[in-house]
Amino acid sequence: MTKFETEEKIVNMIKTVFDPEIPVNVYDLGLIYKIDLNEEGDLTIDMTLTAPNCPAADFIMEDVRQKVESVEGVKSATINLVFEPEWDKDMMSEEAKLELGFL
Repeated sequence: MTKFETEEKIVNMIKTVFDPEIPVNVYDLGLIYKIDLNEEGDLTIDMTLTAPNCPAADFIMEDVRQKVESVEGVKSATINLVFEPEWDKDMMSEEAKLELGFL
């Protein structure tokens, strides 16, 4: 499997993770800032939350980590929680904006 195919599977897996309070996956919400997979299969993801004090933060991050580590080609995953740049609803995909009534 190529690196591109593995990254595609990682994105598809991230799209199965939802914030419990919002009916849209974390990828389409624009919460994933960086996906970096090295040649050894070590994956680093930078992500944020819709609010710094999100009560589901640990649950969401652990869900992302467990799911991406199940992807073939991923040996380990490190999930970094970042707040720069600050999340804004403009970071959402068109589908997410439509789903949440922003369009």
